[in-house]
Amino acid sequence: MIKIKNPFASIPEHKCFCCSPNNPIGLKLDFWYDEENQTVQTEWNPIEFLQGYPNVLHGGIQSTLMDEVASWAVYILLQTGGVTSKMEIKFLKPVLISNGKITIKASLINQEKRLANIRTELYDGKNELCAEGVVQYFTYPKEVAIKKLNYPGINEFLEYLILVFIMLAP
Repeated sequence: MIKIKNPFASIPEHKCFCCSPNNPIGLKLDFWYDEENQTVQTEWNPIEFLQGYPNVLHGGIQSTLMDEVASWAVYILLQTGGVTSKMEIKFLKPVLISNGKITIKASLINQEKRLANIRTELYDGKNELCAEGVVQYFTYPKEVAIKKLNYPGINEFLEYLILVFIMLAP
């Protein structure tokens, strides 16, 4: 598993609720890339003040987590940026906050033209699948993503690519 760098973290005005270290009430997520399985994932410790029913993580927060990991899958797997077009989430069982750290995974199902369908899975602290979904992203051509979304390019996310390139260079 390769830790993904957050190239937006050094931008003071970047306040994403999910991934920004600059948002005082944000989730401050980190992401990893599993090359073998072609997945992007994150882990997060659910907190009591984001519950719906007592000890149950709010479904809106679960959906937010799944949307965010899907966006990072677009950055890494498709090497561009995009925006959420639609989401279909199935809540299979409650995510109990008392079970601890949850894991959210994303992988590419398919891409047709500029629409990418990303499979997402949310596992509770006991590694039981609690929610799954398909998040559809409208993706931009890389040049447009750079200009409109400040997409910095894949090398800013995965430092090891630069090292591999240097090591392979004549």
